[in-house]
Amino acid sequence: SLQKHQEDGRGRLMAQSNCTQVTEFSLAGFTEEPVTQVNLFLLFLLTYLVTILGNLGIIILIRASPHSRLHTPMYFFIGNLSFLDLWYSSVYTPKILLNCISEDKSISFTGCAAQFFVSGGLACTECYLLAAMAYDRYVAISNPLLYTAAMSKRLCIGLVATSYLSGFANSTLITSCTFTLSFCHSNVINDFFCDLLPLVKLSCDVTDSYQSLLYFILTSNIILPSTFILVSYASILAVILKMRSSEGQHKAFSTSATHLTTVALYYGSILFIYARPSSSYVLGRDKVVSVVYTVVIPMLNPFIYSLRNQEVKEALKTLLKRQTAS
Repeated sequence: SLQKHQEDGRGRLMAQSNCTQVTEFSLAGFTEEPVTQVNLFLLFLLTYLVTILGNLGIIILIRASPHSRLHTPMYFFIGNLSFLDLWYSSVYTPKILLNCISEDKSISFTGCAAQFFVSGGLACTECYLLAAMAYDRYVAISNPLLYTAAMSKRLCIGLVATSYLSGFANSTLITSCTFTLSFCHSNVINDFFCDLLPLVKLSCDVTDSYQSLLYFILTSNIILPSTFILVSYASILAVILKMRSSEGQHKAFSTSATHLTTVALYYGSILFIYARPSSSYVLGRDKVVSVVYTVVIPMLNPFIYSLRNQEVKEALKTLLKRQTAS
């Protein structure tokens, strides 16, 4: 899908002498039909409230249960994922809500660049964080007796910090290169946020070096982490199959399946958008897929990690009993 837009951009390169650089963009959103806009507003508002409550609930529960089993490396990563999803959803949803009830769909050039930078940084960070969580699961299952020693607090903090540094370093690179392009044929972004593909489509001076940068970003932030996750879980499966205890196998499968669900939803939707052939790219349909990884997954993650997790349920019961008694 990137190649198609890049070829279109190079084909328009000769016209840039007549360009007028845009100073603001207009987000096309989902629809212009008033009733549908109201319905979408209510739907996204409900989704956002559930996202905020769910992710805050996970963070508070982990921090408020100092003597429970929630203070292990696995829940340290889950808490950080909830924190990340909290901000990730907040980059998109408030602007979507505003566009649903306002006739003014514009976003300033600086505002678009800021949204692109923050959302890109958080998206890349989540890719690396999910890879770190896969490594955590591998260590926990392959060497449970030395798990807490191997996954020390210092290592866990280092993995999370590295995820953020790598994510925002990549976002700084792609943002600085993208927003020095000339957007000269239109200022209408046919999407509900400032995303890479619609912006590249508007540009008239995409070069081969920029194309190489896009492939580097795709490889370093999506292909490599997802490959690492697949290798980690292949190794986990090999360890599980060698276990003699059926109870141990069930527990290992349960915790692994929880994380794999998140990975499959997140990477599946991103790969669908950014790693398909250009012939299958349909912007209107892809808006719906974009909603999955920008809005829906941050809402679902707290439920994925709590509804199937007995330790979270027990910690919640203990916390509620403590609050009731006081």
